[in-house]
Amino acid sequence: MRKFLISTVSLLSVASPAAAQEENSITVTATGTRIEVEDTGQAVTVIGEDEILAVQGPDLTRVLERVPGLVFSRNGGLGSFTGVRLRGAEAEQVLVVVDGVRVADPAAPSGGFDFGNLLSANLEKIEVLRGSNSTIWGSDAVGGVLVASTRAEGGLLGQAEYGANETFSGAVSGGISDPDTGFLGIGGSYLASDGFSAAARGTEADGFEQWALDGHGRYYLSDRFEVFARVRHAEGELDIDGFPAPAFALADTLETQDTRQTFASAGAVYDAGPLFLTAAYSLSDTARDNRDDSGATTFASDGRADRVSLRGEWRPIGPLLVNFGAENEWSRYETLFDARGETGIFGAYAQAGIEWRGISGHIGARYDNHEDFGDEVSFGADASYAVAPGWRLRASVGEGFKAPTLFQLLSDFGNESLQPENSTSFDLGLAYGERGEALYGAVTLYRRDTEDQIGFVSCFGISDGICTNRPFGTYDNFARTRAQGLEVEASARVAQSVELGAVYTLTDAEDRATGLDLPRRPRHAATLFADWTVLPALALGADLRIVSDSFDDAGNAVRLDGYEVLTLRAAFDASERVQITGRVENVWDEDYQTAAGYATRGRAAFVGARLKL
Repeated sequence: MRKFLISTVSLLSVASPAAAQEENSITVTATGTRIEVEDTGQAVTVIGEDEILAVQGPDLTRVLERVPGLVFSRNGGLGSFTGVRLRGAEAEQVLVVVDGVRVADPAAPSGGFDFGNLLSANLEKIEVLRGSNSTIWGSDAVGGVLVASTRAEGGLLGQAEYGANETFSGAVSGGISDPDTGFLGIGGSYLASDGFSAAARGTEADGFEQWALDGHGRYYLSDRFEVFARVRHAEGELDIDGFPAPAFALADTLETQDTRQTFASAGAVYDAGPLFLTAAYSLSDTARDNRDDSGATTFASDGRADRVSLRGEWRPIGPLLVNFGAENEWSRYETLFDARGETGIFGAYAQAGIEWRGISGHIGARYDNHEDFGDEVSFGADASYAVAPGWRLRASVGEGFKAPTLFQLLSDFGNESLQPENSTSFDLGLAYGERGEALYGAVTLYRRDTEDQIGFVSCFGISDGICTNRPFGTYDNFARTRAQGLEVEASARVAQSVELGAVYTLTDAEDRATGLDLPRRPRHAATLFADWTVLPALALGADLRIVSDSFDDAGNAVRLDGYEVLTLRAAFDASERVQITGRVENVWDEDYQTAAGYATRGRAAFVGARLKL
């Protein structure tokens, strides 16, 4: 076991394949500070830059399909609302962190993050923890935690591609670094696509355009102390289809949605060996404007969260360690129809751990105080044991909670008596090797029970009780859900030039009150992938995504058929610095939907190039 006390914002420059593999075995999702994946009993998947680039293209969901327990739904093409679910949890029950900033939108009805606004361009690393972990992360970490980091490496990387639906995407990032001074980097990306009709029955194409800029700097004041700052700003315009009169069914419309996002953080890191501390201020701001075909605004929202935090790790003696932290968040929102509302939450946690020979374990607790609903306490524990050379037994139990959103509390549909959603998750797994090695395999059993889940209550024809002064409906804590299943991962380098991999998930997710399946949770989901280095300069690859039937609605009346989507990839090294790429997505031209009524892209081809200096 190796321990690295390096700030989550002080990312290591990857100078060799060995260094890249080492960095890909590190995660912050388990304890809030950097820890090796083998030293936690929690289920964690880390995808590094080389794998992200090998998958090709700006569509982040194609990368995330390699994570067990993860499925997604999308309302159309690139840029459309995209919800990611972990182990049968709701999309808004997944905590998302980008470059150290929590990026959920406080103005969204359920307070989640729209992955349609995050492209894979310039992403260097993705970490996904599956299971409840509010002990470390507080609110929202019910289904799991996803951490995405943009590229922070010296040198220059540029890439561009063009293909189906007049789609162009380009990205560039670069930085300069000095081991005695610090690092300064900047990156940018742009995507424009004519798209296709979001409505499956439509004919009018719905396009998407987005540009994003990010910057990262850190300065070493001494060998123990550094300061840092990061910022990311993105703006996009998306054509959307709506529900026009008189049918009020999903159909072609000329509506658009403009989205502006700013994520930023600044702080300091102290690393004295046994004691590691990082303190930061961060902000997340998401603003949206929906417009009709005349350009008139039909809906607008702005959600912002400001947070101050302190995280640390202390190693008092030998194999013992203590992770600790505290944070305070102030969030606010306003919409075209709702006056400004705001709230705040304070949280603090402590977690004791041991890393001794083949044993690693942690146990901790967290206390949160919300301005509106009061106190919340969360517990968590995990253990990892090397039962034999290469083999590791893992187990974890965690509690999660999700605070009611400002929209659920204060909007015209709001209910100020709402309590937080609560979950308890368990998993037990056995793993051989590490992801990315010549031979790797893992099997994990999991279960999560959620109580007091918040849902929408229709008030049609009801004017008393919870529906008083809420003629169009309101929110209430009434749902109880359970998700349980099996995750299997395997990868092998079957020859010097051939690598094979597979991910499979069995999910049984149900509403405990009705016994019905939770919507958009396919029972079976699998990804098979292969890479073949035909020649030193030529690599071929394939990805096959297989998803079973599911239901689109809570009443299980609308079925979503299963599908199989094949992608073929190729990459040719024209020189040491230039690579030509190409791929064909949906080779079989599969006609399928991940959200009822919304189309997905058919067969599509792309060609591109990369330059690395």
